[in-house]
Amino acid sequence: MTKLSVASLQAMKRAGERIACLTCYDASFARLLDESGIDVLLVGDSLGMVLQGWETTLKVKLADMIYHCSHVSRGIERALVLGDMPFMSYASPSQALHNAARLMSEGGAQAVKLEGGAWLAETVRLLSERGVPVCAHLGLLPQSIHKLGGYRVQGRGAEAAAQIQEDARILKEAGAVMLVLECVPRTLAAEITAALEEIPVIGIGAGSGCDGQVLVLYDMLGISGKSPKFSKDFLASHTTIKAAIEDYARSVKAGEFPAQEHGFD
Repeated sequence: MTKLSVASLQAMKRAGERIACLTCYDASFARLLDESGIDVLLVGDSLGMVLQGWETTLKVKLADMIYHCSHVSRGIERALVLGDMPFMSYASPSQALHNAARLMSEGGAQAVKLEGGAWLAETVRLLSERGVPVCAHLGLLPQSIHKLGGYRVQGRGAEAAAQIQEDARILKEAGAVMLVLECVPRTLAAEITAALEEIPVIGIGAGSGCDGQVLVLYDMLGISGKSPKFSKDFLASHTTIKAAIEDYARSVKAGEFPAQEHGFD
Protein backbone atom coordinates (compact mmCIF):
# COMPACT_ATOMS: atom_id res chain seq x y z
CA MET A 1 0.00 0.00 0.00
CA THR A 2 1.46 3.36 -1.06
CA LYS A 3 1.80 5.93 1.73
CA LEU A 4 0.25 9.27 0.89
CA SER A 5 2.37 12.41 0.99
CA VAL A 6 1.82 16.10 0.40
CA ALA A 7 2.87 15.51 -3.20
CA SER A 8 0.19 12.80 -3.45
CA LEU A 9 -2.50 15.25 -2.31
CA GLN A 10 -1.30 17.86 -4.79
CA ALA A 11 -1.49 15.23 -7.55
CA MET A 12 -5.04 14.43 -6.44
CA LYS A 13 -5.95 18.10 -6.87
CA ARG A 14 -4.47 18.19 -10.35
CA ALA A 15 -6.43 15.07 -11.26
CA GLY A 16 -9.67 16.47 -9.86
CA GLU A 17 -9.87 13.71 -7.23
CA ARG A 18 -11.49 14.90 -4.01
CA ILE A 19 -9.67 14.46 -0.71
CA ALA A 20 -11.43 12.93 2.30
CA CYS A 21 -10.17 14.05 5.70
CA LEU A 22 -11.34 13.44 9.27
CA THR A 23 -9.95 14.31 12.66
CA CYS A 24 -8.42 11.42 14.60
CA TYR A 25 -6.85 11.12 18.04
CA ASP A 26 -5.89 7.46 18.67
CA ALA A 27 -4.46 4.36 17.02
CA SER A 28 -7.69 2.32 16.92
CA PHE A 29 -9.66 4.99 15.06
CA ALA A 30 -6.61 5.73 12.91
CA ARG A 31 -6.54 2.13 11.72
CA LEU A 32 -10.29 2.17 11.03
CA LEU A 33 -10.17 5.47 9.12
CA ASP A 34 -7.15 4.32 7.15
CA GLU A 35 -8.90 1.10 6.11
CA SER A 36 -12.06 3.05 5.21
CA GLY A 37 -10.44 5.25 2.57
CA ILE A 38 -9.77 8.46 4.50
CA ASP A 39 -6.82 10.26 2.90
CA VAL A 40 -5.80 12.68 5.66
CA LEU A 41 -6.04 12.18 9.42
CA LEU A 42 -6.02 15.55 11.14
CA VAL A 43 -4.87 15.28 14.73
CA GLY A 44 -6.75 18.41 15.65
CA ASP A 45 -6.61 20.54 18.76
CA SER A 46 -10.36 19.91 18.69
CA LEU A 47 -9.35 17.09 21.02
CA GLY A 48 -9.47 19.71 23.77
CA MET A 49 -13.24 19.89 23.29
CA VAL A 50 -14.26 16.37 22.24
CA LEU A 51 -11.80 14.39 24.39
CA GLN A 52 -10.81 16.69 27.25
CA GLY A 53 -14.14 18.45 27.75
CA TRP A 54 -12.97 22.07 27.51
CA GLU A 55 -15.20 24.78 26.02
CA THR A 56 -12.52 25.87 23.53
CA THR A 57 -9.27 24.55 22.05
CA LEU A 58 -7.14 27.02 23.99
CA LYS A 59 -6.25 24.65 26.86
CA VAL A 60 -4.53 22.15 24.58
CA LYS A 61 -0.77 21.89 25.07
CA LEU A 62 1.97 20.86 22.67
CA ALA A 63 2.55 17.76 24.80
CA ASP A 64 -1.08 16.75 24.19
CA MET A 65 -0.64 17.10 20.44
CA ILE A 66 2.60 15.10 20.40
CA TYR A 67 0.98 12.38 22.52
CA HIS A 68 -2.05 11.96 20.26
CA CYS A 69 -0.08 12.35 17.01
CA SER A 70 2.21 9.54 18.09
CA HIS A 71 -0.76 7.21 18.61
CA VAL A 72 -2.37 8.09 15.28
CA SER A 73 0.87 7.74 13.34
CA ARG A 74 1.31 4.19 14.67
CA GLY A 75 -2.15 3.16 13.49
CA ILE A 76 -1.94 3.90 9.78
CA GLU A 77 -0.38 2.53 6.59
CA ARG A 78 -1.70 4.83 3.85
CA ALA A 79 -3.18 8.10 5.16
CA LEU A 80 -1.23 11.31 5.71
CA VAL A 81 -1.04 12.53 9.32
CA LEU A 82 -1.54 16.27 9.75
CA GLY A 83 -0.92 17.71 13.22
CA ASP A 84 -2.34 20.91 14.66
CA MET A 85 0.03 23.39 16.27
CA PRO A 86 -1.80 24.40 19.47
CA PHE A 87 -2.50 27.88 20.80
CA MET A 88 0.62 30.02 21.29
CA SER A 89 2.99 27.28 20.14
CA TYR A 90 3.98 29.34 17.08
CA ALA A 91 3.96 32.92 18.36
CA SER A 92 7.37 33.51 16.74
CA PRO A 93 9.08 31.84 13.77
CA SER A 94 11.81 30.28 15.93
CA GLN A 95 9.29 28.93 18.43
CA ALA A 96 7.22 27.51 15.57
CA LEU A 97 10.25 25.77 14.06
CA HIS A 98 11.21 24.17 17.38
CA ASN A 99 7.68 22.98 18.16
CA ALA A 100 6.91 21.80 14.63
CA ALA A 101 10.11 19.73 14.71
CA ARG A 102 8.87 18.06 17.90
CA LEU A 103 5.41 17.40 16.45
CA MET A 104 7.04 15.67 13.48
CA SER A 105 9.98 13.87 15.12
CA GLU A 106 8.25 12.84 18.35
CA GLY A 107 4.64 12.77 17.16
CA GLY A 108 5.09 11.39 13.66
CA ALA A 109 3.14 14.15 11.90
CA GLN A 110 3.94 14.53 8.21
CA ALA A 111 2.75 18.15 8.10
CA VAL A 112 1.66 20.79 10.60
CA LYS A 113 -1.32 23.16 10.56
CA LEU A 114 -1.21 26.79 11.72
CA GLU A 115 -4.14 29.18 12.15
CA GLY A 116 -3.69 32.76 10.94
CA GLY A 117 -3.30 35.12 8.02
CA ALA A 118 -0.51 37.10 6.40
CA TRP A 119 1.23 37.70 9.73
CA LEU A 120 2.33 34.05 9.56
CA ALA A 121 4.17 34.45 6.25
CA GLU A 122 7.65 34.65 7.82
CA THR A 123 6.91 31.59 9.95
CA VAL A 124 5.57 29.59 7.01
CA ARG A 125 8.60 30.56 4.93
CA LEU A 126 11.05 29.46 7.66
CA LEU A 127 9.32 26.14 8.25
CA SER A 128 9.08 25.46 4.53
CA GLU A 129 12.76 26.22 4.01
CA ARG A 130 13.64 23.81 6.82
CA GLY A 131 11.61 20.97 5.36
CA VAL A 132 8.41 21.27 7.39
CA PRO A 133 5.26 21.03 5.23
CA VAL A 134 2.75 23.65 6.39
CA CYS A 135 -1.02 23.61 6.07
CA ALA A 136 -2.47 27.10 6.54
CA HIS A 137 -5.88 27.64 8.14
CA LEU A 138 -8.10 30.62 7.28
CA GLY A 139 -11.68 31.69 7.91
CA LEU A 140 -13.02 30.79 11.32
CA LEU A 141 -9.98 30.36 13.59
CA PRO A 142 -10.93 28.49 16.78
CA GLN A 143 -7.76 29.60 18.55
CA SER A 144 -8.85 33.22 18.02
CA ILE A 145 -12.39 32.64 19.24
CA HIS A 146 -12.24 35.33 21.93
CA LYS A 147 -11.06 37.90 19.41
CA LEU A 148 -13.69 36.86 16.86
CA GLY A 149 -16.43 36.98 19.49
CA GLY A 150 -17.84 33.54 18.78
CA TYR A 151 -18.05 30.74 16.24
CA ARG A 152 -19.26 32.80 13.29
CA VAL A 153 -19.02 32.61 9.52
CA GLN A 154 -16.06 34.64 8.26
CA GLY A 155 -15.51 36.37 4.91
CA ARG A 156 -18.96 37.82 4.40
CA GLY A 157 -18.81 41.17 2.70
CA ALA A 158 -16.40 42.37 0.02
CA GLU A 159 -13.69 43.63 2.37
CA ALA A 160 -13.62 40.55 4.58
CA ALA A 161 -13.62 38.25 1.54
CA ALA A 162 -10.78 40.16 -0.09
CA GLN A 163 -8.71 39.88 3.10
CA ILE A 164 -9.05 36.09 3.22
CA GLN A 165 -8.19 35.85 -0.48
CA GLU A 166 -5.09 37.99 0.04
CA ASP A 167 -4.05 35.99 3.10
CA ALA A 168 -4.38 32.77 1.10
CA ARG A 169 -2.22 34.16 -1.70
CA ILE A 170 0.48 35.38 0.68
CA LEU A 171 0.64 32.12 2.63
CA LYS A 172 0.81 30.08 -0.56
CA GLU A 173 3.67 32.24 -1.83
CA ALA A 174 5.42 31.84 1.55
CA GLY A 175 5.39 28.06 1.03
CA ALA A 176 2.16 26.64 2.44
CA VAL A 177 1.43 23.30 0.79
CA MET A 178 -2.21 22.98 1.87
CA LEU A 179 -5.02 25.21 3.10
CA VAL A 180 -7.99 24.60 5.38
CA LEU A 181 -10.92 26.99 4.95
CA GLU A 182 -13.39 26.95 7.83
CA CYS A 183 -16.86 28.50 7.88
CA VAL A 184 -16.62 30.83 4.89
CA PRO A 185 -19.22 31.44 2.16
CA ARG A 186 -19.21 28.69 -0.46
CA THR A 187 -18.62 31.13 -3.33
CA LEU A 188 -15.53 32.60 -1.65
CA ALA A 189 -14.14 29.13 -0.91
CA ALA A 190 -14.62 28.06 -4.54
CA GLU A 191 -12.83 31.17 -5.78
CA ILE A 192 -9.86 30.59 -3.47
CA THR A 193 -9.69 26.91 -4.43
CA ALA A 194 -9.53 27.82 -8.11
CA ALA A 195 -6.94 30.56 -7.52
CA LEU A 196 -4.58 28.27 -5.59
CA GLU A 197 -3.84 26.02 -8.53
CA GLU A 198 -0.96 24.10 -6.96
CA ILE A 199 -2.16 23.41 -3.43
CA PRO A 200 -5.16 21.45 -2.11
CA VAL A 201 -7.87 23.39 -0.28
CA ILE A 202 -9.79 21.42 2.35
CA GLY A 203 -13.12 22.83 3.44
CA ILE A 204 -15.11 22.57 6.64
CA GLY A 205 -18.33 24.52 6.40
CA ALA A 206 -17.00 26.03 3.17
CA GLY A 207 -19.21 24.40 0.56
CA SER A 208 -18.55 21.80 -2.10
CA GLY A 209 -16.18 23.85 -4.25
CA CYS A 210 -13.07 22.88 -2.28
CA ASP A 211 -10.66 20.10 -3.23
CA GLY A 212 -11.61 18.08 -0.17
CA GLN A 213 -13.54 18.07 3.08
CA VAL A 214 -12.79 17.59 6.76
CA LEU A 215 -15.09 17.06 9.72
CA VAL A 216 -14.53 16.38 13.39
CA LEU A 217 -14.84 12.60 13.69
CA TYR A 218 -17.15 12.76 16.69
CA ASP A 219 -19.47 15.20 14.88
CA MET A 220 -19.90 12.98 11.82
CA LEU A 221 -20.63 10.03 14.13
CA GLY A 222 -23.24 12.08 15.99
CA ILE A 223 -21.60 11.61 19.40
CA SER A 224 -20.16 15.06 20.12
CA GLY A 225 -23.43 16.47 21.42
CA LYS A 226 -22.88 19.73 19.53
CA SER A 227 -23.21 18.95 15.85
CA PRO A 228 -22.62 22.14 13.79
CA LYS A 229 -24.73 23.12 10.79
CA PHE A 230 -22.03 22.11 8.32
CA SER A 231 -21.72 18.56 9.67
CA LYS A 232 -23.80 15.43 9.08
CA ASP A 233 -24.46 12.40 11.26
CA PHE A 234 -23.31 9.58 8.95
CA LEU A 235 -23.82 6.94 11.64
CA ALA A 236 -27.56 7.62 11.75
CA SER A 237 -28.14 5.59 8.59
CA HIS A 238 -25.66 2.79 9.30
CA THR A 239 -25.25 0.01 11.85
CA THR A 240 -21.46 0.20 12.22
CA ILE A 241 -18.93 2.99 12.62
CA LYS A 242 -16.85 1.57 9.75
CA ALA A 243 -19.81 1.73 7.37
CA ALA A 244 -20.47 5.35 8.40
CA ILE A 245 -16.86 6.34 7.76
CA GLU A 246 -16.81 4.54 4.42
CA ASP A 247 -20.00 6.38 3.45
CA TYR A 248 -18.41 9.69 4.42
CA ALA A 249 -15.33 8.97 2.29
CA ARG A 250 -17.48 7.88 -0.65
CA SER A 251 -19.79 10.91 -0.32
CA VAL A 252 -16.87 13.34 -0.28
CA LYS A 253 -15.17 11.75 -3.26
CA ALA A 254 -18.42 11.60 -5.22
CA GLY A 255 -19.14 15.27 -4.53
CA GLU A 256 -22.33 14.41 -2.62
CA PHE A 257 -21.10 15.90 0.66
CA PRO A 258 -21.33 18.68 1.60
CA ALA A 259 -24.82 19.34 0.25
CA GLN A 260 -26.35 22.80 -0.02
CA GLU A 261 -27.66 22.72 3.55
CA HIS A 262 -24.17 22.15 4.94
CA GLY A 263 -22.72 25.45 3.69
CA PHE A 264 -23.13 29.21 3.96
CA ASP A 265 -23.96 32.03 1.53
